[in-house]
Amino acid sequence: MIAEHADETARTVHASAPAGVAYALMADAPNWPLYFSSVIHVEQLEFDDGVRERMRTWTLLDSQVKSWTTQRCLDPVARRMEFCQEIPAPPFRTAGGTLSARPVGPHDSELELRYGYSLGADGPEDLEWARRVTDAHCRAQLSDLKAFAERWSRLDELVLSFEDTVHIKGPAELVYDFLYRAADWPDLAPHVRQVDLTESVPGIQHMTMRTVTEYGTHTTASVRICFPHAERIVYKQTVPLPLLEAHTGEWSVVADEHGVTVTALHSVVLSEEQIPDVLGERATLADARRHVREVLGRNSRVLLAHAKTHAESAVRML
Repeated sequence: MIAEHADETARTVHASAPAGVAYALMADAPNWPLYFSSVIHVEQLEFDDGVRERMRTWTLLDSQVKSWTTQRCLDPVARRMEFCQEIPAPPFRTAGGTLSARPVGPHDSELELRYGYSLGADGPEDLEWARRVTDAHCRAQLSDLKAFAERWSRLDELVLSFEDTVHIKGPAELVYDFLYRAADWPDLAPHVRQVDLTESVPGIQHMTMRTVTEYGTHTTASVRICFPHAERIVYKQTVPLPLLEAHTGEWSVVADEHGVTVTALHSVVLSEEQIPDVLGERATLADARRHVREVLGRNSRVLLAHAKTHAESAVRML
């Protein structure tokens, strides 16, 4: 039996991007699901004086969704952040480290991740799992940060966020119920052909969905995190639609005296490499932005309309 084990690792990569750009991405925790392939969602819990922060993170580790609460301290001068998980995901007992960006030229930097952890394990399989996922996670974090930072001159064009809203004269519970029961969408929305949804852990849904667009039938995979008391569902597509490198979103239901306002929020990173194959050789990044806004917005508006019908046909609110 292994009572306790501790380990520490340090990795560095070179990035053809200014250190300030890399640090800005590191500091921007709410958008980590766009930047880092394994991060599903980040909730900021406290943000004190712009330096100290508490947040909860949901991350895919070895195809499992793990969640933990972290305290971190930001140092914009040194371009460094220190982090410590106050409530680590089992089997970890402690976890923390530093992530920094050191300038090595006006447009180059060295990214370093130092990570340490300890765990109490019931057997060697836990120790082996911890070593494997920690190594893979650290490598992926640095690789993703490098890749995103190196496109720093085009980030404003590659990243797109937008939302659609509808007001519904119905109870929030019914609207949330419609959004939560996504497995029923194929019977209601013409663009949704099939949904396979599992929820082995309460509030965490794994969903595979086949949708139809003017460019054919596509399959996406998502992880959805449900907050029933806040009547929110956040998600990240782990397999996004063509033209998208990353896609996150949120369904939110906000009550007022006349009903509820429902918002469908999308944030995406466009894939430049796929533009010619999807939209044609002469298509531009601006064309891709317009196309994605229209397709995702149209699909969301269809679902919002069905949510409205679902709630208003059951209960009338004056």
